[in-house]
Amino acid sequence: MQSPLSSIPRDHAASRLRWDIFCAVIDNFGDIGVCWRLARQLAAEHGLAVRLWVDDLARFVQLCPQADPLADAQTVGGVDVRRWHATFDAGVEPAAVVIEAFACELPASYLVAMAGRARQPVWINLEYLSAEAWVEDCHLMTSPHPRLPLVKHFFFPGFTPGTGGLLRERDLFARRDAFLADRRASDAFWRASGFAPPPPDAVCVSLFAYRHADVLGLLQAFAGCGRPVLCAIPDGPLLDEAAGFLGRDKLRPGEEAMAGNLRVRALPFVAQPDYDALLWSCDINFVRGEDSFVRAQWAARPLVWHIYPQAEDVHLGKLDAFMTRYAEGLDGEAGAAIRRLAHAWNAGDVLDAPLAGVLVRLPALLAHASAWAARLAERPDLATRLAEFARDQLQ
Repeated sequence: MQSPLSSIPRDHAASRLRWDIFCAVIDNFGDIGVCWRLARQLAAEHGLAVRLWVDDLARFVQLCPQADPLADAQTVGGVDVRRWHATFDAGVEPAAVVIEAFACELPASYLVAMAGRARQPVWINLEYLSAEAWVEDCHLMTSPHPRLPLVKHFFFPGFTPGTGGLLRERDLFARRDAFLADRRASDAFWRASGFAPPPPDAVCVSLFAYRHADVLGLLQAFAGCGRPVLCAIPDGPLLDEAAGFLGRDKLRPGEEAMAGNLRVRALPFVAQPDYDALLWSCDINFVRGEDSFVRAQWAARPLVWHIYPQAEDVHLGKLDAFMTRYAEGLDGEAGAAIRRLAHAWNAGDVLDAPLAGVLVRLPALLAHASAWAARLAERPDLATRLAEFARDQLQ
């Protein structure tokens, strides 16, 4: 029998669909960062009615300051944002497409309601990003529910054509390139953050990492590297460690302090659009997790990834897989230098020599970062891949 959607133009059919995205905030900002960015893009660029269920609105508000942490339902950025209560309302009508982000487990009552629909929803488990080779084999695999007439599809973001791609808005490169072409844009960013533009000879670095990172070792390496370094750190535990290193009890947003060649600037924790501007304003970006990791790649700036730690150092294999892909096309010395710094940063090793090796090769690393971003952008983005997959499943 022909699907009722099959006679409707595809774009028009998609615009009538409701999507539900469920996000359990278990890793500070990584999970909600990805889900919030995805929800906005699906609504803005694909005309979808998106409902985002979040169990920790206090974290969400730090990424989206205009949201109300006390509201059970609100519309923000074109997205219907809902509080995901521990006791889920059994009367909620399931959407046509349901994304279970990062295996967060859907509410039992919602699953029962999904199974009761006349047409089975497209159920997608959005997985974590990995550069490992096995991801292509697992992308789009299915798993039937053990009791209900439902099938889950596993959707893996990734760096190759056989994966789901990476989140990237249609206008991202145009906005980035306009920013980079106008020095006044970077100066305006720093002034809006409460600072004068950086000295022209300074290496500008942004620092975002997990709290177990060897922040003191990195700051010591910056201070002794022989070049002026400006390190911007958002408000949080890492900034408190930096304050101690600098002999201060506290560094508050808008304040800065120096040690040797190092100048540390304390930034407020910024919303996602302002974080892009920070990445674009720096020469090297230290990032973590998934959302900031992907944004740093689109920024066309050298990056150092602090990967989420796992038992038995499993995460180091994931780091190696990414670095192998990232170093393709990079000359041997520069590739070895960025790899050494990434490994030292994640292993807690001494950082002075690895950092020095990267600093002397910044021009080559900058050119490569731009080429890497352009190469990744040749493939469809994650939101588009998801929308196309769901559309095809509903035909």
